[in-house]
Formats: sequence, structure tokens, C-alpha cells
Amino acid sequence: MCKGLATLPACCLERAKELKERLRSILQKPNWTLACCKIGKNKPTLEECLRWKESFEKLLSSKYGLCAFTAFLVSEFSEENVAFYFACEDYRKTKCPAKLPAKAQKIYNEFIGSEAPREINIDHETRDITKANMQDPSPSCFDLAQHRIYMLMAKDCYPRFLHSPAYRSLLCQARPRARAVHPPQQEKKV
Repeated sequence: MCKGLATLPACCLERAKELKERLRSILQKPNWTLACCKIGKNKPTLEECLRWKESFEKLLSSKYGLCAFTAFLVSEFSEENVAFYFACEDYRKTKCPAKLPAKAQKIYNEFIGSEAPREINIDHETRDITKANMQDPSPSCFDLAQHRIYMLMAKDCYPRFLHSPAYRSLLCQARPRARAVHPPQQEKKV
């Protein structure tokens, strides 16, 4: 071991190992690439790609848009944001109240807790409110944190995605919309 690493506290070394493992697992996930958005005839249309520019919500509601955005976030090492957002969406839709505590704890441990492997970047106040909400998990216990992450993605990540080479590449490679064949119209003489 190099002399500099030996002087670091054990907790820092453990955290570095966790981050290294996380990076390795991310890089080994073939579905987190833009290739998932360009498979054969299933490529998004140019019109669909252009709709993503209209709003962040339109991007997230598109299967290909979500895939492309997630791949972009992976390339920026911030995919935990979109993963957290959709984990909260899934949690909120939980029908059985008895399942809420376990699901809430899983989300908290994965994204919010101080040693969370995919810790999201939220302020201390939001973290404290969410921690307090964990005492009695309800379908809305992550709403504040989810809103903060949504706004972070909408105001920061989304504009960067729209200006990224990855998005420009998708626009160039998008398949044109199938056009209906119409017979040529003759001009009417007045």
C-alpha cells in the first residue's frame, strides 16, 4: 500500500472501496448506455427526440428519453438521482400499507442514509425532515426529498443533457417518422 493511503482513517478506505465497487458495477451494466436507445427499428423518432426539448416531464415520460437521460447521468456519475426519483414514484403507488415501512427503509438506506451506497445530494434540512418522516412511513414521506431531486435534475442535469454530444448524436441517428403516402394534388384553376 502506498504511504499516503496508510495514513487515511479506515472509514475513508472503506468508502473508497465502496465507490470503486460501485463504479465497477455501473461500468459493467450494458443497459446503461445510449445503445439501449438505438436498437434496430426501436430507435426513437426525430419528432420524439425533439419533444424532449419541450419539457423535462416529456423526457421522463418517454421510454427512450428516460433511457437516454439515465445513460447521460451514468456518464456523469449521478444516476442515483433518477433512480431515487423513480423509487419514490414506485413507493408512492404501494397499495398495501403494511409494505410501506420495509420499502421506505430500503429507499432510505440506499439513497438517503449517511452511509447510503447511492447517496443523493440533498440539504441537511431535507435529510432531517425525511429521517423524521421515517418514524411513521406514509406514501408521502419522501415527497420533499423527491421534489428537491426532481428540481435538481430539471434545472441542472436536463439542460446539460440537451446540450450534450449524446443528445445531439441521438438527434442525428433518430429515425424519421413514417410518412403516409399521398397522391400528388393537382392545382385548382380559378
